[in-house]
Amino acid sequence: MRLAFQHPWILAVMLVLVAAELVWRRRHGRGYDGRAAAASLGVALGQAVFRPLTGIVLGAIFLALAEISPLPLPADDWRTWAAGFVAVEFAYYWFHRFSHTVRWMWASHAVHHSSREFVLPSAIRLGWTEFFSLGWLFFGALVLAGFPPLVVVTLLGANLIYQFPLHTEAVGRLGPLEWIFNTPCHHRTHHGSEPDVLDCNFGGVLIVWDRLFGTFREAPRGRQLRYGLVHDLDSRNPVKIALHEWGRMLADMRRAKGPGAKLRIALGRP
Repeated sequence: MRLAFQHPWILAVMLVLVAAELVWRRRHGRGYDGRAAAASLGVALGQAVFRPLTGIVLGAIFLALAEISPLPLPADDWRTWAAGFVAVEFAYYWFHRFSHTVRWMWASHAVHHSSREFVLPSAIRLGWTEFFSLGWLFFGALVLAGFPPLVVVTLLGANLIYQFPLHTEAVGRLGPLEWIFNTPCHHRTHHGSEPDVLDCNFGGVLIVWDRLFGTFREAPRGRQLRYGLVHDLDSRNPVKIALHEWGRMLADMRRAKGPGAKLRIALGRP
């Protein structure tokens, strides 16, 4: 979400949407956990500190990968951007899917799923340790394949901004659009913590990869989803929210006997 804070008009639109959602929830008797929303802001502020440092390191890595790419594509060609959109969406799907199925990556991504309410501020609950969780390798591969770093970073930023308004219960089903695009309905299902909706709907802008690879789940009808983590985290402390899963995983690794067992915990399912 760093791109949003660099453009005041995007931030202004987000704040208007947050205010409108709060009014909608109050009018419909859904309540609003202001302390949890404040915790989400605290997590976002922490990320605003760490992400520039991460950006500098990843920027250097991506530029180095671009230098050794055997097939560099021109950034001033619309076809590069069109192909880049599909490539970034594909890479994002697999990055997101692995972030749910590899515990080392989940340690960062669990932050985003820790809110018990599915509201717009939960969209800015993003981990502080993205460099160490290695999800950037999926997008570095696109740079090595020839896509300019500018194309990859810009399209990934647009992907994340698109996902901000998906984090709401105020928008219902959207008909035929839901065959192609990720929507609030699809993303609510993704954030559900019940067994029948775990690990599904990983797309960013598009939902087509989930349909192709068998990870799509239709939103259940006639019941309210339960959001948050399977191992419930009842905390409003941004530091605990941001680092709790690393603590759980490292504690399990310390108890494991031998390097192989420790590695199986780190690379196994959450």
